[in-house]
Amino acid sequence: METLYTTIIVYIILELFEIQWQKAENMMQMLIRMHMNYQKSILWFFILHPTFYFSIWLVMATDYNTSALLMLLIKTIDLVIKVLLIQQIFEKREISQEMSMMMQAPLHPLMPYIGLVIYTPLVIFSFFS
Repeated sequence: METLYTTIIVYIILELFEIQWQKAENMMQMLIRMHMNYQKSILWFFILHPTFYFSIWLVMATDYNTSALLMLLIKTIDLVIKVLLIQQIFEKREISQEMSMMMQAPLHPLMPYIGLVIYTPLVIFSFFS
């Protein structure tokens, strides 16, 4: 049980770190922040996503538990989408008018914290199923 509590606390700290460096008023500003780190080095960009590595560890620590695998899958898709959006918008400079408008729409102040709501139960479930 102590391992579970430690794991949850470590996960929450890592997730809060990611939230803080990505936090912005809209998706475009968030992508601009990500792009600045992506420009420095793609390796640096990936290092700034410690919950991805945490989810890899969780999969191995729970013997490929379904909840842990689901978390890894979602984290992987999230990273791939971020990289593709950065490449599409900042390198190829191809963005539709609709997508541009959507990216400029303000985000709710609690939106960055949705990862805590989604992933924390997956961390917990990975120890019990």
